Amino acid sequence: MDALYYGFVVFLFAAVILAIEALYLWWMGTHGRAAQRIARRLQIMAGGAGRTERISILKQRRYSHNDAFDQLLHGLKFAHRIDRLLVQSGLRWTVEQLLGASALLMLVGVLLVARWPVPLVFRVAVVALLMSVPAMLARRARRVRLLRIEQQLPEAADFIARALRAGHSFTNVLQIVGNELPEPLSGEFRIAREEINYGVPMGEALHNMAARIPLTDLRYLIIAVLIQRESGGNLAEILGNISTIIRGRLKLAAQVRVLSAEGRMSAWILGCLPFVVSTMMLIMNPKYISMLWTDPTGMRLLWYALGMIVVGVIWLRKVIHIRI
Repeated sequence: MDALYYGFVVFLFAAVILAIEALYLWWMGTHGRAAQRIARRLQIMAGGAGRTERISILKQRRYSHNDAFDQLLHGLKFAHRIDRLLVQSGLRWTVEQLLGASALLMLVGVLLVARWPVPLVFRVAVVALLMSVPAMLARRARRVRLLRIEQQLPEAADFIARALRAGHSFTNVLQIVGNELPEPLSGEFRIAREEINYGVPMGEALHNMAARIPLTDLRYLIIAVLIQRESGGNLAEILGNISTIIRGRLKLAAQVRVLSAEGRMSAWILGCLPFVVSTMMLIMNPKYISMLWTDPTGMRLLWYALGMIVVGVIWLRKVIHIRI
């Protein structure tokens, strides 16, 4: 009986492992990067059927589905900054959706802190924090996307240099890079290629790509291309040198990031610890901590503590932030 039971357990374990492996192989075969690359090549060979253009023939992006609200947002400067943030983050949100999400979270925050026994300034801080969540998510998506693009730039520069040595024109190289390289950098090259197809001059299309991707390394690459188009020269060799420089800078940046990790963690812990401890004390014993905002001396201590926390976090940020 025991041997039969243990045999059943072993076979069940093996069946589960094989099922997980089969699911993984199916997923990689249908949704993995290699499968997507093959599907994109087959789509191109079939004449691009089913492909949708990623840019509009209109010069102006829409900020809202409502025409009147869209026209109103286009007249506001902060709406243009929000739209630039959304473009750089790669999110498919509109300015209207981000503002609507912020307003909804602000309403939730107001209802949440309406009955909290804390000073008004803390209620306002909580509401402001909730209201800024969509913007923080967009900024985080922007940072992650730009980091991925920065890591792909050396490979893109080498790819362009090899294609130019093979005899392709730079316009065709843009199309090849957009089809062969992984996202998100390939999408930006496709957008530049599609802008050129719509009649935008190549210099303007490259400047637009630099505006969508505010990276110094990409600007070096674009400046090299534009200077070569004006004065001539061996663009393939220049791009190879730029690729070497970018790889060296990324290696140095990774070393600096590792060496400054302790400082960043200290800044996060020291900045969040007072608020976490205060929240825990407010939940466990509200009467004990309420002296800080019911007594004038306690209020002064709170303001002094908040000022010292802000100064300390800014100081730590300046210490660990090293420009390369």
